[in-house]
Amino acid sequence: MTIAPRRLYTPLLVVVLGVCIVRFWLPLLSESFWIDETVTAFILRHGAMHPSLAAGPRLDQTIYYWLPCASAIVFGFSEWSLRLPSLLATFASLWMLSRLTARFVHPDASWFAVFLCFIPHEFTRQATDARPYGLGTFVALAAIWFLVRWLDLGCWADAAGFAVFAGLLVRVHLAYWPFYVVFIAYSLMRVIRRETEVQASALAMVFAVLGISVAPLVPLTFGLLSEAKAHIVVDPPTANSIISGLQIPVFLAVAAGAWLIARIFRWRGEGEAVPLSGVVLLGSWWLWQPCCLLAASWITGSPVFVPRYFSLALPGTMLASTMAAGHSLPARLWKPAAALLAGGILIVSLWRVPFLPTRNSEWREAAQTVNNLVRHSSIPVLCPSPFVEAQPPAWSPSYPLPGFLYAHLDAYPVHCDALLPARHSTEGDEFAGRLAMDRLVPAARFVIYGGTHGVSLWTDWFAGQSALAGRNNHQVGLFGDAEIVMFEPAGNQFHR
Repeated sequence: MTIAPRRLYTPLLVVVLGVCIVRFWLPLLSESFWIDETVTAFILRHGAMHPSLAAGPRLDQTIYYWLPCASAIVFGFSEWSLRLPSLLATFASLWMLSRLTARFVHPDASWFAVFLCFIPHEFTRQATDARPYGLGTFVALAAIWFLVRWLDLGCWADAAGFAVFAGLLVRVHLAYWPFYVVFIAYSLMRVIRRETEVQASALAMVFAVLGISVAPLVPLTFGLLSEAKAHIVVDPPTANSIISGLQIPVFLAVAAGAWLIARIFRWRGEGEAVPLSGVVLLGSWWLWQPCCLLAASWITGSPVFVPRYFSLALPGTMLASTMAAGHSLPARLWKPAAALLAGGILIVSLWRVPFLPTRNSEWREAAQTVNNLVRHSSIPVLCPSPFVEAQPPAWSPSYPLPGFLYAHLDAYPVHCDALLPARHSTEGDEFAGRLAMDRLVPAARFVIYGGTHGVSLWTDWFAGQSALAGRNNHQVGLFGDAEIVMFEPAGNQFHR
């Protein structure tokens, strides 16, 4: 097999990286917010101390909001400006991942690890999401980068950099607390195996300072875990969700693909063996955070095995996958392999989704449809909250707007005649019953608008009310995870 000169690959890979960014990330920046992003927009407009946020999952306990706030001040308030900090953080993450790959695998393997990041949907999501997860990945990578440099070079400036970024990690998101074990395990392994000139006393001092800095957040962290059932609604972890969440298919595909190609062309890997401390770092980086959240889900019954909560483990997965490929690929083939990998990713993406990618959450378009539907009419609009927290006592029939439980109505305004809770309850059902008699029976038609789960829930409930017998309901539109349903007299189709 003829390999092109190595000097030709770097400019090619730069161009292909730009194509991947344009293909996978940039189109998503201007799309409608998904429901959690409307909370970001709400906080930026009304402040993290807004009283309605008390019903949320510690939404004020993050430094993340400073970044989209600054972006909105500079570029104006829009979907892309609020997502820009996550995109920039992800660019920085790719650079640091490439440097760590050069350190632990091979200098030419950096491109391979970078292109692997375009495979998991979770990485694309955090790069284009106005939520803290892209920042969290960057902070974790920066902390590891400075820790590795400190243990390699013994420079106190790197120790300070590690302490700063590690101290920031749990301040980005409280769910990141298990990741501190990765720092400890790698550092201890380097000292025990005498792979660093840094003294154990210096290590203990830096970690003591780090412990003091994060200690005030420990009660909040465990408080969040105990409250998880009230804020997260996901299915219990299954074998498929665990395998998918740990990105095991990606790891196996990369390792097996590299081995198979090497066997076909009779190549032999030339990379040096990764020291045990490096294996500990990459393995714990990849597996520790998700396994801790998985264990917490099983032990406490709180559903915290959510991919975005352990998305900062993704770079560890990419590094481990690259290291596995390195056992089969000769060093001279890292850049050609990266070019083939990127080309394959783009071809598969275009084959599966020929058009621009979408996050399948079109709240902006749904709100426009509702407003067009009821313009110049008196059709009542009922809005169930898409947030699980919207139930008594946080919710009441007189819930004041603007409020966290209806942040989507603040991001994309819709005139709403009645606010419904996210779930059935005695108080909510009684209010809906009075609403049906007082407002809906006299009205020829009414609309239910909200998340698909809430709309389905209340559509079934109102369809079963004898006072509304003779009304048919039909879906006006499905906008990803948002939905619009209209009730109207049988045989009397509404025409705008």
